[in-house]
Amino acid sequence: MSADADRRDAAVATLRRIAFLLERSQASSYRSEAFRGAAGVVEQVAPPRLATLVAGGGLTDLGGVGARTAEVVALAWRGRPVAYLDELEQQLAAEPAAAPAAVALRAQVRGDMHAHTEASDGATSVQEMVLAALQIGHEFLTITDHSPRLTVANGLSAPRLRAQVAQIAALNGAVAPFEVLTGIECDVLDDGSLDQDPALLDELDVVVASVHSKLRMDRAAMTRRMVAAVSDPRTDVLGHCTGRRVLGRERPPSEFDPYAVFEACAEHGVAVEINCRPDRQDPPDELLAIAVDAGCVFAIDTDAHAPGQLDWQLSGCARAVEHGLTAERVVSTWSAPRVRERGRRSSG
Repeated sequence: MSADADRRDAAVATLRRIAFLLERSQASSYRSEAFRGAAGVVEQVAPPRLATLVAGGGLTDLGGVGARTAEVVALAWRGRPVAYLDELEQQLAAEPAAAPAAVALRAQVRGDMHAHTEASDGATSVQEMVLAALQIGHEFLTITDHSPRLTVANGLSAPRLRAQVAQIAALNGAVAPFEVLTGIECDVLDDGSLDQDPALLDELDVVVASVHSKLRMDRAAMTRRMVAAVSDPRTDVLGHCTGRRVLGRERPPSEFDPYAVFEACAEHGVAVEINCRPDRQDPPDELLAIAVDAGCVFAIDTDAHAPGQLDWQLSGCARAVEHGLTAERVVSTWSAPRVRERGRRSSG
């Protein structure tokens, strides 16, 4: 590889790192998308041309590269410090240290079972999500875009989901031994049924069942709805069980009988998701304690909608250890083949 190609790769890596840190901190998506978009543009430019543009101050001639991203490219190209990146790294380093037990559990986590791409309401491609997962040390990533009824999130119809499954199969050949698992975040309908063709769900590695509508449903009806969903043999994970939001546009939790729902999860082997999104932190501590006592297993998931958000798992690990959970009850610590095999229990 030429020296100019190395310089280009350094510039691209710097842009992606800035985007990652912005996504991780829930900064404006406009800012992170600007840096990630510029990375994609610069990556496609031949090194000799890029050298000419850097030397002549013409980087902004590239579509998708603005003044600020051009400055970052030029500094990284020349091997100089990038103050903006340094500032973001310092903010990361200043975060409070997690408890040693949480750090130890995070080190045992092998992947994420709930993540979105631009196919539904995520910010980037499958490839960008996979690249970030590789960089943070995961062994697998499950792509779980939304199901069709959630039109506000551009949910995937059966044909679109089949196309994504084929795309993931091709991608797996290029990223091995890392594994991309097929999946869906399936909307739980009013009667507890799942919003996708059952035969197609049988082909997926992971099915996350989540309630997204009628969150103020009567407690008894919501309980019946959720018990029906986790009793479906195709369901692997119960996603963000209360639907609450605790930051930004806050939303109160749904009401249901947690004893009945979590006992059904334990009976059917459905993992209760510990959702790591800062704006969700779902389930609340009192419900998490009930699920622990019920004997449930758990999936520590980021529900990431951008690559940097995949780095949120430590917060979920901290909540898990606070409730006495160990790796044996966290399916996120399993290998990809074991996760895939678990998802085949409906057809086996």
